[in-house]
Amino acid sequence: MLRHAAELAIRRPRTVITVWALVLVVGLGLGGAVFGRLGGLGANVPGSESQVTADRLNKLDPNPDTIDGLVTSTTAGRVITADTGLRSRVAAAVADLRAIPGVAQVPDPYQTPGATGDGQVVAIPVTFAGGISSDAEDVASRAAQDRLHAIATPDFQVRVGGGPLVGDALNQTAQSDAGQAEMISLPIVLLLLVVVFGGLLAASLPLVLALCGVASTLLVLYGFSFATDLSVYSVQITTMLGLGLGVDYALLMVTRFKQERAATPDIADCVRRTVSAAGRTVFFSGLTVAVSLVGLVVYPAPFLRSMGLAATAVVAVDMLAAVTLLPALLAKFGHRIKPASARRSEGRWFGRFAAGVVRRPVPVLVVIAVGLLTVATPVTALTLTPGDARELPASSESRQVYDLSVAHFPGRSAATPLYVLVQNGAARPDYLAHLRALPGVVDSAQKALPDGSAVLELTPAGTVNGKVATGLVQTIRDERQGASVTGDSAHLVDFRRMLVDRLPYATAVVLLSVFVLLFLFTGSVLIPLKAVLTNLLSIGAALGAMVWVFQQGHFAGLFGSGVKGGLGALDVTVPPLLIAVAFGLSMDYEIFILGRIREARLAGEDARSAVVTGVRHTGRVVTCAAALLMIVFACFMTGGAAPILEFGFGLTLAVLIDATLVRMMLVPAVLALLGEGAWWAPRALRGVHARFGVAEAPEPATEAGTAAAGRLQEV
Repeated sequence: MLRHAAELAIRRPRTVITVWALVLVVGLGLGGAVFGRLGGLGANVPGSESQVTADRLNKLDPNPDTIDGLVTSTTAGRVITADTGLRSRVAAAVADLRAIPGVAQVPDPYQTPGATGDGQVVAIPVTFAGGISSDAEDVASRAAQDRLHAIATPDFQVRVGGGPLVGDALNQTAQSDAGQAEMISLPIVLLLLVVVFGGLLAASLPLVLALCGVASTLLVLYGFSFATDLSVYSVQITTMLGLGLGVDYALLMVTRFKQERAATPDIADCVRRTVSAAGRTVFFSGLTVAVSLVGLVVYPAPFLRSMGLAATAVVAVDMLAAVTLLPALLAKFGHRIKPASARRSEGRWFGRFAAGVVRRPVPVLVVIAVGLLTVATPVTALTLTPGDARELPASSESRQVYDLSVAHFPGRSAATPLYVLVQNGAARPDYLAHLRALPGVVDSAQKALPDGSAVLELTPAGTVNGKVATGLVQTIRDERQGASVTGDSAHLVDFRRMLVDRLPYATAVVLLSVFVLLFLFTGSVLIPLKAVLTNLLSIGAALGAMVWVFQQGHFAGLFGSGVKGGLGALDVTVPPLLIAVAFGLSMDYEIFILGRIREARLAGEDARSAVVTGVRHTGRVVTCAAALLMIVFACFMTGGAAPILEFGFGLTLAVLIDATLVRMMLVPAVLALLGEGAWWAPRALRGVHARFGVAEAPEPATEAGTAAAGRLQEV
């Protein structure tokens, strides 16, 4: 298959390049429409009690959206409730707001208890009519926002947020953050690639592949948006992967091409050999990363499932571009790329470093393992939250409304209400009174529904993810009195349970798939096991550091004032997504190194010498690829959305740990300790590998082919 792809690229490079150019244009053009089809999915789990109850309540008694306008003084600490000029402006605004078509209710804040908080703020909630179309509500919302902002004077400032405006702000932040990260990362990546390759043409090839990955990402997401809901963060996360893996794969391929150029002047032969060796590594790497992400599809949550599908597709597109577009570009322009110098090809520094690790594997293994386990310790305190306006940057108007509400309404709970649907509730006043009197309920409201049931709105003390709110959910469910609960805290409880219930299945899918692929690649049963354990160490350390920074607040201010002091919890979608993506990227570098180690073994080297040779030849590639990938991920931390900050930080750290401590030290140490035993497999499985696995391949009878040892068979 790969050989056919190489031959097509050599014979018809213009055709292959033209096809990918069309993909790039269509992807950037049509794929941009995906931003208008994104939404906030959060912790919703189809079929769960919270989701079923929410769907039923939406049919029986649609809960209309409400936005909040907050008026504050431009002078800090000033009490504004007695200002007659402001009072008249607010009264006029309330009258105008009530006249807007689609607006159902606007209470007079001066006649509503608690609407002025500590006296330094005036809150004006605007509730829209239930049952109107989303377009009509959008028109009414824009008109209401304009009228609220018109209250402002040089002495008074107005901020509008809450309700659907939080989701809109998250969507806008996702778009601006993705564009900003790409604008920052691409020039930096290009500059570093020029330094790495010593020429602009060779450096531009990984960038071309990365851009095709981004365009394909947008196109894939746009297609998925018609089949499933997509989160506002899906573009950023999959763009990270599209850019990062595109650069990774191209770096490996171009580096190998430059090395082959040093052995033979024939460009076509160099392309064939590059695809046969590095292309095969990319192929297996892409498959391994893809199956690592497929584990997300096991979860029924729309966010995780859609991210698993989209990210898997993106990896597949990057892999396809690496083994088709890149060979075509090399066949067309490869004569202008300088061969690798002898010094760079030999990788002497990495060889000496690996030899040192191989000589002292036990101390290296103990120190690295203990260090990573220590860094991973904060994972035991991991807390999840379904997210709210605090996920927005401090500069966001919706975030400012949230912060002002917390600061000036000290008696108001930070938790969102729980909605309890009670069957035949109208005939059960005692039970309704019992629910309203449960410990931890700070406010309540009751409403009868047309079908005879009743809905209670219970506001718990504390936060959405706090013990009081989640405990109330569990208490009501444990009583089994015909009541079902929904609301953000209930969704969170069900999401946590879903993660626990589906984790064994997701783990089994990923580990079995990875084991099979690595076994076919290496013929060993111990190397796949080693790969899983070492990957878990690096992922655990990255997740622990993420908890320490963003949840507990250590140095969180370095990532913006919006997360200063910590958020008290991580977004519920970040840890499972981080684990899946980081695991896949770890396997990416694992296969890079194993591919070269296996070539050395096929050339006749013993187990320990092969480890040194493998690290010597791939150390520079893995280090450069990791550095470029870290730049891409780090640039996504220049935005302000908390989940992307958490995800970008976790992935940056995971790549750093994996490419240095794990791949350059821990893996060589483990392989050195195992020796020849690392490549052991039972006799029955050896037969399976002999028939279906990767084996040595015949090469064309050229001088360069004879000199290049350990080529791999066509997939």
